[in-house]
Amino acid sequence: MTTLREYIADVAARGVALGHFNISNMEGLWGIAQAAKNIGVPVIIGLSEGEREFFGMRQAVLAVRSVSEDFGIPMFVNADHTYSFEKVKEAIDAGVDAAIFDGTELTAEERTETTKKCVEYARASERDVLIEGELGYIGRSSKLLDEVPEGIELTSPEEAAAFVKDTGVDMIAPAVGNLHGILKKTMSNPRLEIDRIQHIRDATSIPLVLHGGSGTDDEDFVAAIKAGMAIVHINTEIRIAWKDALAKNFVENPDEVAPYKIMRGTKEAIQKVAEKRLMLFSGM
Repeated sequence: MTTLREYIADVAARGVALGHFNISNMEGLWGIAQAAKNIGVPVIIGLSEGEREFFGMRQAVLAVRSVSEDFGIPMFVNADHTYSFEKVKEAIDAGVDAAIFDGTELTAEERTETTKKCVEYARASERDVLIEGELGYIGRSSKLLDEVPEGIELTSPEEAAAFVKDTGVDMIAPAVGNLHGILKKTMSNPRLEIDRIQHIRDATSIPLVLHGGSGTDDEDFVAAIKAGMAIVHINTEIRIAWKDALAKNFVENPDEVAPYKIMRGTKEAIQKVAEKRLMLFSGM
């Protein structure tokens, strides 16, 4: 069976990227899985600490494995934005394929120390679990934003190279002009710094991950992927599609009480978002 590490190496060599989509419930999983099956590409399912607390970490792993087998498509589970070693360990023990330690609000020394500890624990696992580190600051919540979050801090190639050397991470998520969430007034985000991406990739020689992909210009996506982004995260767009579809159903069918009828539209809306992004990321 092809591993996530091998799929990442493959897309990086071909100048395309894997899509990473977050879920909170089964509608999200079904919609993303159907999109991946229709496009014919592997996909990564992510759950942040809050999302997996709601869904259940072990339950999410089992659900993704089951759907992947039934659909006949490679699907992987990532413990997205994890803020402690204990939570990374918990996710690895539950069976995830990858985990992100987010120490962006810690001191540089604390971030390096804890990331390295996560890497060591993953290496001791019987499975090939990837650890991703995050550098810089792009905000914290996947939501509609009134303005650019305070404290945005971009990642330098020198900082990234030192971090990779000191921790041994498999992947790194740099801050390159991206944001978590989408600016409400424009429903789009600032442009990415493509040169910075290329310089960081050259300095680290490991796959890069673009967080906060929602609201990014298509042209920037393509350029960022060619410059070294091997995985692209989408979450806010999924959440907006879910909310809008749900609101529409309540207006059009005010007397409906069957959850499976009410939620069907949300699954289809998520599927459309995922299909569009997967085609772009795959160079189709």
